[in-house]
Amino acid sequence: MSDPSRPTLPELARQALSSVQHGYDLLAPKFDHTSYRTPEAALDAAAEALAPQGPFGDGLDLCCGTGAGTRVLRRVCGGRTVGADFSAGMLAEARFRWATEPHPAPHWVRGEAHALPFRPGTFDLVVSFGAFGHFLPAERPHLFGQVREVLREGGTFAFPLAAPPRPGTAAYFSLLGFDAAMRVRNAVWRPPFVMYYRTWPLAAVRRDLDEAGFDVALRALPALGRREDGSPRCRLLVATRRPATAGTAPKKGTP
Repeated sequence: MSDPSRPTLPELARQALSSVQHGYDLLAPKFDHTSYRTPEAALDAAAEALAPQGPFGDGLDLCCGTGAGTRVLRRVCGGRTVGADFSAGMLAEARFRWATEPHPAPHWVRGEAHALPFRPGTFDLVVSFGAFGHFLPAERPHLFGQVREVLREGGTFAFPLAAPPRPGTAAYFSLLGFDAAMRVRNAVWRPPFVMYYRTWPLAAVRRDLDEAGFDVALRALPALGRREDGSPRCRLLVATRRPATAGTAPKKGTP
């Protein structure tokens, strides 16, 4: 018997043939029962890695979806907690799920990551979980510039980054096949649905963050396991906003 809380194959197909925004509006009521939702273990590991650097002031969960990442902010931030997403359906689910919490709900804001609806220097911490496959490599510099703009000087931008699977493994071919299928889908069907798993390599991400005005550090998340060589399966990338002074301002191409 199928689980009515999980999306059916026809529902997933309908989502995949929609735009990214409309697809998430469709999936929103069942999103937390899919594998796309960031696991609690990953959220707990991120909060534990950020805790020594806190407490932070105001925090933003960028591309918050149904609000799972806002729980990380509640653990490490002493100020206001905000979740922002472009999907009205996902935000509706976030409001519904937080309505039964004993603590005050976060502020939910509908907005595009490419044009964040916040004043400069609003937040001390920006986090994001599981959303960056929706951004093409060419979009990273602008996205990182937007994040830098809404952070206060010395503010932190943090997100988990999984180690890539080793070439030749089943996981490697699985992700390669998924990305290839998405490229074919987007070549023959409109509107496009941007979702790729192999477009955010660490070296390129570090370079783009540096050029956007961030200092970058990596923190292992050992609770999420290790690979055969002992290296962590996942790290938390922690980017600190450099002051806007001579020699440290963002380089050409960032806001």
